[in-house]
Amino acid sequence: MHAGRGDDWEVAKVALRDIPKALQFPGRVPVTIVPWQDVPDFSLSALEGDEALLAEMIDMKPADVARELHDMAPERRVEVAHALDDRQLADAIEELPEDEQVDLITLLDPERAADVLEEMDPDDAADLIAELPDDVAETLLERMRPEDAQDVRDLLAYEDDSAGGMMTPEPVIVAPDSTVADALALVRVEEVPPALAGMVFVCRPPLEAPTGRYIGGVHLQRLLREPPSTLVSALIDNELRPLLPSAELATVSRYFATYDVLVVPVVDAERHLLGAVTVDDVLDHMLPEDWRGLQMEGALTPDEDRRG
Repeated sequence: MHAGRGDDWEVAKVALRDIPKALQFPGRVPVTIVPWQDVPDFSLSALEGDEALLAEMIDMKPADVARELHDMAPERRVEVAHALDDRQLADAIEELPEDEQVDLITLLDPERAADVLEEMDPDDAADLIAELPDDVAETLLERMRPEDAQDVRDLLAYEDDSAGGMMTPEPVIVAPDSTVADALALVRVEEVPPALAGMVFVCRPPLEAPTGRYIGGVHLQRLLREPPSTLVSALIDNELRPLLPSAELATVSRYFATYDVLVVPVVDAERHLLGAVTVDDVLDHMLPEDWRGLQMEGALTPDEDRRG
């Protein structure tokens, strides 16, 4: 800026940089200086508003980011989606109503859409892919990392309302000779959702689904009560039976009610661990089909005027 007439100041040049990266790594992002007149459509108040919104979104829960996106006009929603980083956008998309998930992912260019799908939980990515036209779905799967695409393809082979269709192929898995300390280090990882952290599964190598022979599950609370050097194989809940991927929603929901757990194992006929179903996966399938849309409109929120 420089002094203009009287007491006024005028903007002469503008520093431009990528907003999301600037928020994450200030000082490390190249800055381009351009004359003000070279950006005739530039609005300082609009930029400040965008940067403030994005900065605020960094500290929001995914459901709150999704609500912000839901309340925006479609064009504005896409603009903000482009500015969010892949992980944050993936988390928010998982919380949007199904039709808005489809609209948003198809409006991104295929490379960006594939990057976002890679960051989503595999079961949520599979649900979204299943709603896309076949040619679009295949294009995105081809652009995803092979291992991520394979996880999604494997899940798409199961019925949507079955244990196989609801499960995630990324539960917490440990070897029989792992200790309590080893297991707790894995569930302590920030990226592990709370429900998945409720139990670790003991399996023979390989330890990525599909694993070697499934041995059993150990509850998080049991891990917290035992000495760090104790072997997890000595703490297995022998009453917790695994589900087959063909188990229907009614069977899965009764299982959760019977065993009062947050996550259950899913194995194949040879007892290889394929994945795990979490209680929130079950709730997603038991609630009304458009429950996310209803929630966005406040239909699933208690009427504050009726509270005591």
